[in-house]
Amino acid sequence: MKKTAAERLDELAAMDREIWAQGIVFAGLDEAGRGPLAGPVVAGCAVMPCEPLLCGVDDSKKLSAKRREALYERILETAVFAGTGVASVEEIDRLNILEATRLAMERAAGGAPCSLFLLDAMEGVRLPGRQRSVIHGDALCYSIAAASILAKVTRDRMMQDLDARYPAYGFARHKGYGTAAHVAALRAHGPCPEHRKLFIRNFL
Repeated sequence: MKKTAAERLDELAAMDREIWAQGIVFAGLDEAGRGPLAGPVVAGCAVMPCEPLLCGVDDSKKLSAKRREALYERILETAVFAGTGVASVEEIDRLNILEATRLAMERAAGGAPCSLFLLDAMEGVRLPGRQRSVIHGDALCYSIAAASILAKVTRDRMMQDLDARYPAYGFARHKGYGTAAHVAALRAHGPCPEHRKLFIRNFL
């Protein structure tokens, strides 16, 4: 039987409640854009209060664009701290995508007033506190899910802006991922400055 929204929220917040009960101030951290052929990688960092819990918060990939946008605004209104960090295409090409993702997370967490960071399947990030990697964290932890929405909405907006600058590639539709239409445009027009050189080698 499909869970109700309240049941899903209660399930998602179980890990958070255990930590809140210990009096620990903590943040969730997640990223968007590790896999695309173009555009930056963006991280979100969210320190959420135990009340109110925002109904509808979930793994950003499970939500419609309209729902993510609405929740993004509510998270900004509610969060104790909400940060985003960006690593550019140049940094991705220079560092590799894993190190660039760590860099984006460090930037997102700058100034976060907490002693513990819960990361979605990431380790080795230079953070001002303890860190815990949670596999599938955006589907298992309320604070990481909130961070995933911050990251996803921020990156999608950036890709829409890039679509206006480079309309031949359809960035607003596929957000830089390697869809058939994107690959066809890449082969027809060649790369733009926002394409990741390491990622597109096999397509050219």
